Amino acid sequence: MIQTEKEYKALLNRIETLLENPDNIENTEATDYIELNVLSDLVADYEERTYPLAKPKLVEVIKLRMAEMGLNQKRLSELLGVSTSRVSEYLNGKSEPTLKVAREISLKMGIDASIVLGV
Repeated sequence: MIQTEKEYKALLNRIETLLENPDNIENTEATDYIELNVLSDLVADYEERTYPLAKPKLVEVIKLRMAEMGLNQKRLSELLGVSTSRVSEYLNGKSEPTLKVAREISLKMGIDASIVLGV
C-alpha cells in the first residue's frame, strides 16, 4: 500500500519506465508485465483514496447531454413534458426536478438515476 506522495511519484516513474517496453504490456509471461500490473493496481488504489472523484452535478450532466443530443431548452421541455421556464429553473439551480421529472430525465436523456437523484 502506498503511504506517501513521494512513494506515489516514485511508482509513477517506475510505471512510465515499464511502459516504454511494449512487451511489458502484452506478454503475460514477462516478469515486468507482472510488476507493471501490481504497481498499476497500487497506484489506482492510492489515487482512489487520495484523489476521489466528485459526483457530477445534475445541471452539468443535463447540459452535457443536451449538447450531445442537440437539444435546446424548448426541445428539452417538450421531451420532459414541463414548461421551458421550469427547465430554465433546473438549469440555473433555482429548483430541483420532481421525482416524476427526475425519472423522465433519467429515462429519456440516459442519465444514471444516482446522478439525477443525487445519491
